[in-house]
Amino acid sequence: MSNVSQKQIRKVAVLGAGVMGAQIAAHLANAGIETVLFDLPAKEGPANGIVLKAIDNLKKLKPAPLMSAMRAELIDAANYGSDLARLGDCDLVIEAIAERLDWKLDLYAKIAPHLAPHAILATNTSGLSIQKLADGVPGELKPRFCGIHFFNPPRYMYLVELIPTAGTETAELDALETFLVTRLGKGVVRAKDTPNFIANRIGVFSMLATIHHAEQFGIRFDVVDDLTGPRMGRPKSATFRTADVVGLDTFAHVVRTMTDNLPDDPWAAYYKSPAWLAALIEQGALGQKTRAGIYKKEGRDIFVLDPKAGQYVPSGQKGSDEVKAILKLEDPAAKVKALRESAHPEAQFLWACLRDVWHYVATLLDGIADSARDIDFAIRWGFGWKQGPFELWQAAGWKAVAEAVSADIAAGKTMASIPLPAWVVQRDGVHAPEGSYSAAQNKLIGRSTLPVYGRQLYPPQLVGDAEPNFGETVYENDSVRMWLPPAATDVPVLSFKTKAHCIGAGVLAGVQEAIRIAEARFQGLVLWHPDAPFSVGADLASMGPAFMTGDFDAIENMVAEFQRASMAIKYAKVPVVGAAQGYAFGGGCEFLMHCARVVAAVETYIGLVEVGVGLLPAGGGCKEFALRASREAKGGDILGVLKDYYLAMAMAKVGTSAEEGQQIGYLRESDIVLFNSNELLFVAQAQVRALAATGYRAPVKPKAFPVAGRTGAATIKGQLVNMLEGGFISKYDYHIGVQIAEVVTGGDVEAGTLVNEEWILKLERERFMGLLKKGKTQERIMYMLENNKPLRN
Repeated sequence: MSNVSQKQIRKVAVLGAGVMGAQIAAHLANAGIETVLFDLPAKEGPANGIVLKAIDNLKKLKPAPLMSAMRAELIDAANYGSDLARLGDCDLVIEAIAERLDWKLDLYAKIAPHLAPHAILATNTSGLSIQKLADGVPGELKPRFCGIHFFNPPRYMYLVELIPTAGTETAELDALETFLVTRLGKGVVRAKDTPNFIANRIGVFSMLATIHHAEQFGIRFDVVDDLTGPRMGRPKSATFRTADVVGLDTFAHVVRTMTDNLPDDPWAAYYKSPAWLAALIEQGALGQKTRAGIYKKEGRDIFVLDPKAGQYVPSGQKGSDEVKAILKLEDPAAKVKALRESAHPEAQFLWACLRDVWHYVATLLDGIADSARDIDFAIRWGFGWKQGPFELWQAAGWKAVAEAVSADIAAGKTMASIPLPAWVVQRDGVHAPEGSYSAAQNKLIGRSTLPVYGRQLYPPQLVGDAEPNFGETVYENDSVRMWLPPAATDVPVLSFKTKAHCIGAGVLAGVQEAIRIAEARFQGLVLWHPDAPFSVGADLASMGPAFMTGDFDAIENMVAEFQRASMAIKYAKVPVVGAAQGYAFGGGCEFLMHCARVVAAVETYIGLVEVGVGLLPAGGGCKEFALRASREAKGGDILGVLKDYYLAMAMAKVGTSAEEGQQIGYLRESDIVLFNSNELLFVAQAQVRALAATGYRAPVKPKAFPVAGRTGAATIKGQLVNMLEGGFISKYDYHIGVQIAEVVTGGDVEAGTLVNEEWILKLERERFMGLLKKGKTQERIMYMLENNKPLRN
């Protein structure tokens, strides 16, 4: 039963219905895993009242832990009083109660007699020693006990740390990692059993170092956040906003774990919450969850704490132009050198923050992680850094940085006086094509060879890794490349080379040519890009010259070409499978709607959003919804089906998960939702093979189908009038809504009139061009191009 190829995790119990436990249960439910959520019996009302309340609360939280509210039905409520026998058919039990060693051990003793002999027991602790917990676990459970550390919120955070004990069986850990990677879509890092493990140990130290140096150099908190966010390749929440989002009490708790457990650490003096942080916590200002923390919002005004004055001051100050110019340098070596050599306090502050984190990770590497790879991925996936600390060091010039850090240690400028480990000066980096450096083993070690990673044809890359091999080119133009992945040369891939994979003339020509080649030489074609998004839609900027000169015929020809490309995808003689992640907007969504099948990563945000630029879907989106409504209508009630499809277009509704995209109708029920986006290409190619193996035939082109006609359009217009009078849409939104209504209902014809696809496509082109000539549409397009957000005029 311990064999990784045989062990299946089909049912999971989560112990503890607090914030973390409930959200772990939610993500298990998202993945379609039967889940039982336990907590104490309620003192009043139903015995499962605590859990039922937690499940209900999941539907209200933002960001949403559930992909759709109906997923909550997959979570069964249970309590420790009467339901422990239900643990008997669970393959995995995740304990997520409060961080108290004694409480956890008491619970293990209570549940042990009820666990299945094959079940894995994992504790979701963020800081307690896994070995200390294991020591109190009944003997027969020790081989199946380990630590599992989800990051909050579990649906969206990619990282999960797995922490074995001395007695954990490797096969159990392998089975759990396989489950986490492919079923829950996680990036797994195996950590050693040290306080706060890998990500929190380094991420929290980085925040403490930033706090220390902000005080040392006199840098305001809002300026710190301006400098330590995207400008440094880190999330928008940067440093102090991140603390607010996490919760100042939670941040202080993680710091306290380091205070309590690392008294002899060279940096121990810095493992403490500053006085101003303790004061905020005492006042109940815990950050975002209490609407006041380091930042506070009053009306539209945002204030930030001035720790010296002990009060809030208006926020919004930015870093100096001099330092921002340094941060814009593309060469990491030049950037780090310029920061180090600048006399500006903000530059010295940033250098000090980088330097002390590099000093820290180099010193800790042998004790907390198997290799530098694990540290870099843990920080990238757990804290949202674009590059991990070792990656950035290597990119900035390993030896030059090492010499500069050593010089600052010698000069007494660093937070700790311990010298860099000897291995640092003996090497010229930690990542190489053969693997990443393990300080404990003093050698490079390769990536995991678990079979599940064979599904990741192009796994996440680190600086210094071997360059990915994107195979042999079959066909290429300026906008697309058709190629054969070396791991699977039987199914070609078409990738767009345009910015944000937008769709212009080159993509449209390339799609049609790639389909012709696939029909002649291959069993199918996959539309996939190594990076998100799938596509932000039509390349509006490329219409600029024709737009400015009033050459509307050229634009109409391009719209017609777009429709031809969509129809080529749909009616190809071989299956065209779309593999999507990130945004799939407008024309990108329309391409997917025409694919034989779509394989979508769970966090694919999909929608026909043309209304935002004053237009309507004209790449076949209106046509597809009109056709689907006619086919799905029961008893001939086309309008009944069409209304929801219409509203999705008219309100530019975006599915905030692939599942919601299916519910809206952009994706079909037969389309596949994957939890790990790194598996998209593997599964998409498999779908092509499966469709081909069953004797794929292109869909039969309908000669005619019924439409809702002018009476259907009139009904929809009535709804639009109500929305206009209620102030929900503008007059111009109303005008666009009328155009969409008249297209999807088939134009000025009687209800039930039979039309073909070309009829609706012609209506799409005509109404699209009519809108394009309107001043308000032109304003919306220009505003979108300049500001990257819609104008509602």
